[in-house]
Amino acid sequence: MTHVLRLPMPVVRHHGTGNLVARVTADATRLRSVIDVGVVQLPLAALTVCATVVAMALLDGVLVLLTLASFAVAATGIALILKHVRRNAIAQQNATGTLAHRFTAHLAALVTVKAYRAEARIGLHLGNDAAQVTRTSMAGARLLSLITPVMGLGQQTAMVVVILGGGARLVDGTLSTGSFAAFLLYLLQLVGPVTLIATGVGRLQSGIAARARSDALLAIPTEPYLGPSDTGAEAVPVPAPAAPAAPAPVPVPGAPAVSFRLVSVHHAGSASPALKDVSFTLPRTGLTAMVGPSGAGKSTALALVEGFMYADTGEVRVLGRNVRDWPLSELRRHIAYVDQQFTLVEDTVRENLLLGHDGPMATPRLRDALESVGLLGDIDALPQGLETVLGREHDLSGGQRQRLATARALLTDAPVVLLDEPTSQQDGLNEQRFRAILDDLAATRSVLVVAHRLSTVRDAQQVLLLDGGVLDAPGTHNDLLARSIRYRELVRGQTGRPA
Repeated sequence: MTHVLRLPMPVVRHHGTGNLVARVTADATRLRSVIDVGVVQLPLAALTVCATVVAMALLDGVLVLLTLASFAVAATGIALILKHVRRNAIAQQNATGTLAHRFTAHLAALVTVKAYRAEARIGLHLGNDAAQVTRTSMAGARLLSLITPVMGLGQQTAMVVVILGGGARLVDGTLSTGSFAAFLLYLLQLVGPVTLIATGVGRLQSGIAARARSDALLAIPTEPYLGPSDTGAEAVPVPAPAAPAAPAPVPVPGAPAVSFRLVSVHHAGSASPALKDVSFTLPRTGLTAMVGPSGAGKSTALALVEGFMYADTGEVRVLGRNVRDWPLSELRRHIAYVDQQFTLVEDTVRENLLLGHDGPMATPRLRDALESVGLLGDIDALPQGLETVLGREHDLSGGQRQRLATARALLTDAPVVLLDEPTSQQDGLNEQRFRAILDDLAATRSVLVVAHRLSTVRDAQQVLLLDGGVLDAPGTHNDLLARSIRYRELVRGQTGRPA
């Protein structure tokens, strides 16, 4: 699971969260068959078969050869069946992953589904995915059901061949009646373990397919993360370097907090660039606002700073160092980030506030952060206060989640703060409180805020206007009003009157 958490964001989006969950859970369950069957049952059955065949060979070598030839014909048929069983096992797991991903996505959007009375429509789509799982499962069951009859046919063939061959050898006197009777008893004893081996290998195919999917997942390169784990309790294993590792880079004194130099980015499947030849710098302290229409590339710019992706061309520097030179653990230690979805994890309020910290923090400091964003009273009203688990029966509204994510950023000492539309769900009172927080942060840190609200933009020392992935020359709010037609249109769209 740690490997999945360290995968690059584009890889996670490509595979889908539900599919990744299915690989970690359902595939892991199927891997149990490798242990149950492959480690315990098959070795014991194989040992029984070998001992029985040796005993039969001591009685009559010719009849043993006839027996093995009969079972070999059946084994050929079973091998063909098992080839299809393994393909079917992979198809089952892929279908299960698709269903899990779509079901997870629809559950995340359940409020919208209910609001638009779309339960039946979505249920129909999920039913089609479930039907595909059923079809592949039934096909697999039919294939497995063929193994026992084919093995039974081999056993009956062996019995007929042994009786005919044994009868002939009884007649010419090369085999005694007692040895023949004992051979038949051993043949009957052989049927059970051979059938167990055949069916066990069939069950093993599902585990082998799950292992192949798990190996493929583990083969996907993770982010080049170096340093302590999220809990600070253990080191993340990394390959041993051929030479002593260079010390982690440190911020360059006096360098800009962030600088873009001719940065261009193309998203997969998009004809136009998300960013094109973008250049700007952020000072070590102060407030910079990034504005522009939806899809202009603002969130992409923040993702580049955080190291969620890398530029196709150009250079991104953070605190004087190229982002590619930073170990991601160190890079992100120097950045506080509030994403557009103001994401919280399903854990206690305390643990949500402590994300990014290697150890505990005094409760009064946590309460002060909550008080600064106007959320302390709401948290105290929860059943267990700071120890209340969020995400199930106890959750916060959109605005409350936004403020909790902001409080989490306040608790870090990161010199760079990235805020992606942090007031999108705030009322007027909380927006005023947030502007005061911005002023405090900007006094000692570099703050980059993606904003649409004019009140935030007016207070910024620098405004960056992105449109279609292209950056207008940065300036203050008044500078852009004077020289940028597009900026005046954005202001007019918010105020409803000429800028």
